[in-house]
Amino acid sequence: MADRPALDKAVALVGELVGDRAGGWDAAGHVPGEVLRGLGAAGVLCAEVPGRSGGIGLSSRENGELTAYAGTLCGSVRSVMTSQGMAAWIVQRLADPGQRDALLPELTGGRLAAVGFSEPGAGSDLAAMTTGIRADGDSVVVDGRKVWVTGACYADLLVVFGRYEGERHQQGEGAAVLVPATAPGVTVERVPDPLGCRAAGHANVRLDGVAVPAANVLGGGGRSLALLVTVALAYGRISVAWGCVGILRACLRAAAEHAATREQFGRRLADHQLVARHLADLLAAERIATGACERASDGWDAGSPDLVADTVLAKYVSAGHAARGAASAVQVLASAGAHDQHVVARAYRDAKLMEIIEGSSEICQLILAERALDRPA
Repeated sequence: MADRPALDKAVALVGELVGDRAGGWDAAGHVPGEVLRGLGAAGVLCAEVPGRSGGIGLSSRENGELTAYAGTLCGSVRSVMTSQGMAAWIVQRLADPGQRDALLPELTGGRLAAVGFSEPGAGSDLAAMTTGIRADGDSVVVDGRKVWVTGACYADLLVVFGRYEGERHQQGEGAAVLVPATAPGVTVERVPDPLGCRAAGHANVRLDGVAVPAANVLGGGGRSLALLVTVALAYGRISVAWGCVGILRACLRAAAEHAATREQFGRRLADHQLVARHLADLLAAERIATGACERASDGWDAGSPDLVADTVLAKYVSAGHAARGAASAVQVLASAGAHDQHVVARAYRDAKLMEIIEGSSEICQLILAERALDRPA
């Protein structure tokens, strides 16, 4: 458990480097590289990495609060935090000791990473993943396509999930391979005009005969592809969930400030009962989402056997409330919040994507339904 000053220092740095610049970055579709690398070099983008590897060593609960704070300011920066944190988590869980010792200081030292899961024909359906990994002497060769890779436009390193090819590997075996973004055969193509998190560096990535050392296969590979992706998604889901708490906090603050100062028909907006209902719903949504995230993070820190279900629940609850809450905030602010770079307008667009990424709301419902059936009567 990190001490509170470490969290406070990280929050202060995010506030200093991000501030009120998110609207301009969203319009430009780009976060300045010095901002992301400044956050990365301070260990803020993957703050749960231990101090011995150059990180801050925050607990999941502390990192969640940091993530939520970033989410109140800029959904795109928060998305890059999720991507970098996921890459670091994958290295911590899947890499061998030598790989961890080499890679984690890079990820806490300013180098940026992105993680490639989804493909044109394979989102949540892992069985449809076609990215292939084959041995070639002391190298492995990666061929495939990845879509909507968050942070790929900024990344130095890509963590690519794929399926092993060749007789020596069983069906369903896969690996996570570290691929330099500048390696021959790698093409990064920016996603044009995304709905939300427009400055998060979303890109489609082509890998055409990309050869990297076999040592770049994390942990040697040869594991269940479904298990590999589940490990990575656990971190992504809890990070997105905390980011949605940030969205709700930003929307609640903006809506409450507007309703307390704007007058209509001789009274504050907040004194009109139908408007007050929106504020009440926003407050309830923020508290419910925070509670779900705190439970998941506490279970993460304690190694709870309910961790997977709790992270899915946190993501499902928080994303749904964020999407509805952002819509309520736009309703309260009306034309005052209806221009594209206003915090509630950005939240409205960003929150919708949160219901899709790291497992859509429908996938979360299926997982939670299975959990319900597994519980004793």
